[in-house]
Amino acid sequence: MAFVKALCLVVLSLSLSLNIATCSKLLENCSEDSDCDAGLYCFSCPQGYIGKKCVRSSPTNPFKLLNNSLPFNKYAFLTSHNAFAIDNEPSHTGVPRITTTNQEDTITQQLKNGVRALMLDTYDFEGAVWLCHSFGGKCRDFTAFEPAIDTLKEIEAFLTSKPSEIVTLILEDYVTTPKGLTKVFTDAGLMKYWFPVAKMPQNGQDWPLVSDIVAQNHRLMVFTSIKSKQQSEGIAYQWNFMVENKYGDDGMKKGSCSNRGESSPLNDKSKSLVLVNYFRTVSVKLLACGQNSQNLIDMLQTCYGAAGNRWANFVTVDYYKRSEGGGAFQAVDRLNGELLCSCNDVQACKHGSSTCTRRGR
Repeated sequence: MAFVKALCLVVLSLSLSLNIATCSKLLENCSEDSDCDAGLYCFSCPQGYIGKKCVRSSPTNPFKLLNNSLPFNKYAFLTSHNAFAIDNEPSHTGVPRITTTNQEDTITQQLKNGVRALMLDTYDFEGAVWLCHSFGGKCRDFTAFEPAIDTLKEIEAFLTSKPSEIVTLILEDYVTTPKGLTKVFTDAGLMKYWFPVAKMPQNGQDWPLVSDIVAQNHRLMVFTSIKSKQQSEGIAYQWNFMVENKYGDDGMKKGSCSNRGESSPLNDKSKSLVLVNYFRTVSVKLLACGQNSQNLIDMLQTCYGAAGNRWANFVTVDYYKRSEGGGAFQAVDRLNGELLCSCNDVQACKHGSSTCTRRGR
């Protein structure tokens, strides 16, 4: 109950101009979305409460609330795990899909609701690059979701319509066709937004200022899991620039936060970005609202210590909108508060400064 009261006090200060809910309806009973204020939607979470209540549907945009004048690595971004593995996505191969899903909104909806980083699994399939939730490094007709260009065009449309926003793509990459990724990004019209590897910092230095990134229109960050592509295609090798904790069930053990095998130790400060995963090995939609709530925030605190007292820049979840109230959105607000002004919520940061208007711990 104390967490709910604290959440209510935090959300009370959010303005409708930022498309964030006020507290007048947060966690109130509802029967449909129209019963809830802007920035909320009507949802049922049996692990947290009985019936349906108004819960948050977007994070606070720190660029609009405060400013975008700090380095990119001084902000936190909501990240959707397997962003392409969407419930009810029709088969594009003519074969019924037999694989798990991790999200329920389209890519466009995810971006509209404040997701700013997308994890995508890229494969060679049917002479093109596809997004597949597969196994053994091979896409199959029953694990394929859609051609990558379809998703990339959604991202291009968002970046075009939102000229002050930045999107990060984190690729689990199985594409072996030479320049295969370069071609599909070019065909999708995204190269004009590409952030060049040459401008990415080495040895733990700060990234360029967000305001400069926006001014130069380099608003698409892309990372690959294949090291050689940094040289051959100019696509950043993820673990040259960020550390990442274990994923799946191994990344959800209470009080434990250690690096996944490909990443250097979380406290390696030669990497400026920190990514925290918090999702099950096998996604269970009905349990996502519970795991995306207080347990998620507790894990971010654990990983803060494991990363050498560094807060995460990316927090990755399944079914990102599902929660007991504030969920992954409140988690990102916590991270941005800590990163920007050492407060436990970005709403407590004083406009234009690095101090709190209230601490409230």
